[in-house]
Amino acid sequence: MNIQHAHAIISGGASGLGLATAKRIVHHGGRVTLLDVNTEALHQALDELGESIHGIVVDVCDERSIDAAIENAVKHMGHINLAVNCAGIAPSQRVLGREALMSTAEFERVVRINLIGSFTVCRAVVQHMQHNLASGDDMERGVIINTASIAAMDGQIGQAAYAAAKGGLVSMALPLAREFARIGVRVMTIAPGLFETPMFDTLPEAARNALAANTPYPPRLGHADEFARLVQHIFENPMLNGEVIRLDGALRMSPK
Repeated sequence: MNIQHAHAIISGGASGLGLATAKRIVHHGGRVTLLDVNTEALHQALDELGESIHGIVVDVCDERSIDAAIENAVKHMGHINLAVNCAGIAPSQRVLGREALMSTAEFERVVRINLIGSFTVCRAVVQHMQHNLASGDDMERGVIINTASIAAMDGQIGQAAYAAAKGGLVSMALPLAREFARIGVRVMTIAPGLFETPMFDTLPEAARNALAANTPYPPRLGHADEFARLVQHIFENPMLNGEVIRLDGALRMSPK
């Protein structure tokens, strides 16, 4: 499949990695529906990207609302052959905090947004992908790409909940790929390192430079479009399936 024929759903699509992916798809002639809980950011993205973009304000944790949003997107675009899950949060909290124990409710919140939210989109999207007309020699019907993190493999102190949620996305890739193989739908996971996203905008320049210096090569934060370029390659390369790709410049995070 070629990116110009992409009809994509992007959760967390109003900023950061999701927005960069939307821009790349639209630039190459594809169509996109953005899902985001941030109404203001979503409206800004729609104003910036124009007629090829459709937007829906929705919480990925709300199964019924996600099902309705995917139905809406199919009616708007005709079909969906690409889903990219970028919605998520990145809190840092020690279990044995100085003032209190981390609550089970907080752990559950992180897992619910980062892991269960992505699964909720996957289940809703594949229901429609199975009815797509098969394309190409390999009879493909769609591609699902989840966004994990290198924290899934080498999480730092304070990332127990975040690493557990992202580790779930890593583990989910192969069983979903195996299950969806019969309908021609591939499943991949990208595990980014440190990227320039809104999360880093509030950090002082010295802190940003220190983080960037930890990456062996190139010694900088990743650019959001580099993530988007990998999404494009995955979509266009049918042999990429059931795997996790680290996109991190050889970064291996230290314990602290």
